Amino acid sequence: MKDILKIYILLMPMILLALNGCTLSKSLSERTSEIHDQILTVDTHIDWPMRQFLNPDFNPGVRHAPGQRESGQWDLIRMKEGGLDAVFMSIFTPQKKRTDEGHATAKEVALKQIELTKKMVAYNPDLAEIALTPEDAYRLEKTRKRAIFIGMENGYPIAKDLRNLQLFFNLGVRYITITHSKNNQLGDSSTDEQPEWGGLSPFGEKVVQEMNRLGMMVDISHVHDETFWDVIKLTKAPVIASHSSARMFHDVPHNMSDEMLKAIAKNGGVVQVALLDDFIKEMEQTQERATALEELKEETFALLHGELSQAEHKKVMEKMHKIDEKHPKNRPTLADAIDHLDHMVQVMGIDHVGIGSDFDGGGGLVGIDDVSEMPNITRELLARGYTADEIRKLWGGNLMRVFNQVIKVAEEPQKQN
Repeated sequence: MKDILKIYILLMPMILLALNGCTLSKSLSERTSEIHDQILTVDTHIDWPMRQFLNPDFNPGVRHAPGQRESGQWDLIRMKEGGLDAVFMSIFTPQKKRTDEGHATAKEVALKQIELTKKMVAYNPDLAEIALTPEDAYRLEKTRKRAIFIGMENGYPIAKDLRNLQLFFNLGVRYITITHSKNNQLGDSSTDEQPEWGGLSPFGEKVVQEMNRLGMMVDISHVHDETFWDVIKLTKAPVIASHSSARMFHDVPHNMSDEMLKAIAKNGGVVQVALLDDFIKEMEQTQERATALEELKEETFALLHGELSQAEHKKVMEKMHKIDEKHPKNRPTLADAIDHLDHMVQVMGIDHVGIGSDFDGGGGLVGIDDVSEMPNITRELLARGYTADEIRKLWGGNLMRVFNQVIKVAEEPQKQN
């Protein structure tokens, strides 16, 4: 018996070495599948609600073939295939005139998109549930259901009434992007012709404070730099950028400068790297494509600035799709986007970066063009040397930490009373 024990002790190091060798010999694909399945994956920005609003016949409960125009980039089946556990559906409203009528229409459109999102979940109870808190996301992950959060892109539907914030919060909205492509009643946009307020408007300041009180995340994607700094100075809770990338790699107004990235890290917030080509890298296009887009310039400008009716919007989108089919866009790669992520991690630290695809709103790169391909992000991160714990933080851990902190800030006054 002693001889057997002695042999066992002598062989143990070799056995452990062999087992370790088996672990190390796992392929990149195997490691990707293992890690991707074990962590909570969260995408903070998908524009399916507006797509559904414009195309009511789309059925999100069935699989649509990737790469087809009518398929879009998201449905519940492909979300499951891609191992994407949670998503923030973006309630996007094109901004028209800042009149009572314009604000009323925007609110109506926003409410309709929220209704569509909730109906989508109600029609597919075995696949998904509406989520309101980080705890909901982790609970649903265990049941293999998809967590559907609601965010709002553009504060325009708030109009000039703080009570609308409470209304949208009660309906499930958990973040609001202060502005979109134009200045609104809350503050200045990064892409309007010129600043109007010099940052946040006086009403916008009240909106940020009310969002803090409610436990609603303040999203600073799309805001003018001065609006950004006003938010940072005012907010009592960490902020998010639901879909922004690094200005260091592509100097466009929507992206974040290193100074801004450092400020968000100090604030405790998180920046979600966008997968939208125009934010990632400037790519040379064919002359034929450039000419076709130039001929459509006035119509696309009107579309982006909310000047078209629903029918006109659909016609312009149809023209754009035909241009894409005839003269395909030369796009950056997923690796180019992860270059942004690498830089942001270097500047901010691993605890302040995440992922927001902007699928169905312009997102999509070579190597990742719909939600079924989400594991490609995990594979690229592994290939670059990120650990499983770091990947967990980037894919959802950081965003959920910020979300919980926002809720905690909202609860603090109640505790004091």
